[in-house]
Amino acid sequence: MGLRGPPKGYQPAKPVKPGRPKGARNKRTKAVEEAISSAGGSPLEFLLAIMQSDNAHPRDRTQAAIAAAPYVHAKLSSTEVKLPERIVAEIRVTLRKA
Repeated sequence: MGLRGPPKGYQPAKPVKPGRPKGARNKRTKAVEEAISSAGGSPLEFLLAIMQSDNAHPRDRTQAAIAAAPYVHAKLSSTEVKLPERIVAEIRVTLRKA
């Protein structure tokens, strides 16, 4: 009697991937996040608090607003519009008539 293959219901083991799972935080990142949260909030919250403070110098409030802006407002960018030549020709004719 020879071997006829694996027993019924057998599944091969999944390969083990070494290292930390993708997206997992390391010890240093966790320590920094804990330090920020124990200090009373994120750097963005700190900047917003300065910006909204009536006691802060206007120059400091302005600097805080400039530093916080990229985290609050999306950066605008231009996009190229590709139109069929027929539509471009119609637009040119319309603009010439105006």
